[in-house]
Amino acid sequence: MNKILSKIARTGIVTETFKPLTDPELDRLGAELKATIDGRFAGSLAIRQVDAGSCNACELEIAALGNPFYDVERYGVHFVASPRHADVLMVTGPVSRHMQAALRATWEATPEPKWVVAVGTCAAGGGEFGVNYASCGAVGNVLAVDAVIPGCPPTPEDLVRGLLSLISR
Repeated sequence: MNKILSKIARTGIVTETFKPLTDPELDRLGAELKATIDGRFAGSLAIRQVDAGSCNACELEIAALGNPFYDVERYGVHFVASPRHADVLMVTGPVSRHMQAALRATWEATPEPKWVVAVGTCAAGGGEFGVNYASCGAVGNVLAVDAVIPGCPPTPEDLVRGLLSLISR
C-alpha cells in the first residue's frame, strides 16, 4: 500500500485542466426553446421516443441530447417511459411490419394534444428500405406526421431546431 501511495505522490496530477465547452448557437436555440416551452407547455415538454425499426444511429443522436454538453432537460424537454405521459412521439426508422401495431397502440395511448415527429431519413421517407414485405416505409404511411427532422442521422442541434419549429407553430 505504501508503494502505491508513494508512486501517487511522486506522479502528481496528470489530467488536463477542465475547459468548459460552450456553443453559442446551441445556447441561443436552447433559450428560444425554453421560452416557447415555458409559454405554451407550462415549462415542460415530454417526449416518448419510439424505435420503429432503425439502425440506431438516430437513437444515438437523441441519446446525446441528454449528455452534459447538450443537456436538453435544462430547457424543459424530458424523455418519458410511457406514452401516457408524452406530448410528442419521436419516431425513428422505417416502420417494420412487426412494429406497425405497436406504433399505433403507442399513438392511441398518448393523450391529446399530441404530435408525431419523424426523425431521420428512414422515418421521413423509408430510406433505402422503402416499402416491402418487411417494412411499411415512412412513418407517414402508418401515422399522420406533424414534423420531419431530416438527416442520416440528424445532429442534436438539428433535433433541437426541429422541436423548436414544431412547438413554435
